Amino acid sequence: MPNQSAELLKNPVQPVTGQATQRKSGGPSCRFCNAPLTVNLVDLGMSPLCENYLSADQVNTMEPFYPLHVYVCGQCYLAQLEEYVQREHIFSEYAYFSSYSDSWLNHAKKYTDLMTKRFDLGAKSLVVELASNDGYLLQYFVQKQIPVLGVEPAANVAKVAVDKGVATLVEFFGVDLARKLVATGQQPDLLLGNNVLAQVPDLNDFVGGMKILLKPGGIITMEFPHLLRLMDENQFDTIYHEHFSYFSLITTEKIFSAHGLTLFDVEELASHGGSLRIYVRHVEDHSKPVSSAVTELLKREHYVGLDRIERYAEFEESVKETKRKLLEFLIHAKREGKKVVGYGAPGKGNTLLNYCGIRTDFLDFTVDRNPYKHGRFLPGTHIPIFPPEHLRAARPDYVFILPWNLKNEIMEQLSFIREWGGKFIVPIPSVKVYE
Repeated sequence: MPNQSAELLKNPVQPVTGQATQRKSGGPSCRFCNAPLTVNLVDLGMSPLCENYLSADQVNTMEPFYPLHVYVCGQCYLAQLEEYVQREHIFSEYAYFSSYSDSWLNHAKKYTDLMTKRFDLGAKSLVVELASNDGYLLQYFVQKQIPVLGVEPAANVAKVAVDKGVATLVEFFGVDLARKLVATGQQPDLLLGNNVLAQVPDLNDFVGGMKILLKPGGIITMEFPHLLRLMDENQFDTIYHEHFSYFSLITTEKIFSAHGLTLFDVEELASHGGSLRIYVRHVEDHSKPVSSAVTELLKREHYVGLDRIERYAEFEESVKETKRKLLEFLIHAKREGKKVVGYGAPGKGNTLLNYCGIRTDFLDFTVDRNPYKHGRFLPGTHIPIFPPEHLRAARPDYVFILPWNLKNEIMEQLSFIREWGGKFIVPIPSVKVYE
């Protein structure tokens, strides 16, 4: 069956296959189609790597900052940052462990139940996850006695997965690794990646590798934040150097189609402020027709203008206004003598704090459940990170929730702050106080 949604695509493009992005003289070029990048989405100034948490002996040393400037490709509409730091520097040791979020673990468990039932996975199946982190998801397939393999470049995180009984390769994924796995007979029935596509500097190598690795008749699912939600809900703090690209469905389908893969279904999820889960098959596999969900979401994206460059020009001013309102609130609170502390030390929080210039003059400290971050300092702002128990002793007037996408979970965990009249601040899409 032909790809029904292909009729909705405009100006199909060809990728620069199997090689890293080439920069043209005079400016950056698109990491997918290599067209010159001349259209601005938002410029968040200079910022450090958001997962580069500092030890006490690093606080007084020089800290590198890089431009946080997002462009939009005028040909394929891929929103993207330039690559300033090689992936090995960012991801070989990583501070993010997925299992510290209860709601994210619940999300992963529901996913495994859904995939097992929908695609009839069992003991003879193979599930491969790209960027499998600490085994947060594959552990639930292991419990079902379904064979799994994780691919995770961060050795410190992969070790935690292996200790859970999740077989894990410490590798970066791409065409070369895909060929090696195929040569050893490891082709998955289900190939998945949650919140990894944005973190790939060479999209063509990564998606090309998935085409090679996927078993004939197999399924790919990918989850990633939806660019439409990022723009409509002012989620500028999800922009950071570890996220090289930001995806609409229009652009995502172009990328996968260029590598012989058909997007046949899509779900809109609430996770991470609004994400898409796409379902992909080989273009040669006609057993899975393209759903109406794909065609309807593509129509909606076209209707709101994600295939028109002028649509992207509106975003930057809303970001600036959010910064102004947040700073106005914090200035007023501090002038009234209020104590404000943070909850969480996520990558998105570091983008927001650095862009807004929020340091210890506004935020005394932050707390986080991840022991890896305790005793360290946030990059750029140098706000200290403590265990969550520190909140009771401090008795803050306001807790500033940096991972706002988990606000309901966090406010439930920290309901005890109401004992002394404490309140919560959520900064996105605009500053809001919860009592």
